[in-house]
Amino acid sequence: MATVKLSFSPAPVHVRTARLVGVAVARRAGVREDLLDEVRLAIGEACTRAVALHRQYGLPDPVLVEMSDSGAYTVRVVDRAPIEASIGLAALPPDELAKESLSEDALTTGVGFALLAGFVEDLQVRPVDEGVGTEVRMVWPVGR
Repeated sequence: MATVKLSFSPAPVHVRTARLVGVAVARRAGVREDLLDEVRLAIGEACTRAVALHRQYGLPDPVLVEMSDSGAYTVRVVDRAPIEASIGLAALPPDELAKESLSEDALTTGVGFALLAGFVEDLQVRPVDEGVGTEVRMVWPVGR
């Protein structure tokens, strides 16, 4: 199998579709059955984070999801939010996190990294080559 590409408008309703497609591709790629729940949760969290960033910054650009099984099952979720937004709440001191003034999208963005780190052993978050946006790259082994 080659690469499966999915792009969707930044609306929460489309995250479910991305999860379903991601798990179907993972199963076909040969990801172990006991890892499929982690795959589903991780893809959902990465897509939710991207949608939240797009909504927070009013970006109409689609969220891009790429799934590939070249050696391992790799999923890339790419947003188009400003780079400084992509670090989310990681740069905020703890007393700022306690403030009620943070929007739900801002909280989703920052907490997402902690959840992703719990679901995915091979996780990378980096700026997109074009300089606008972030790529969340997740990798799972396949049993071939």
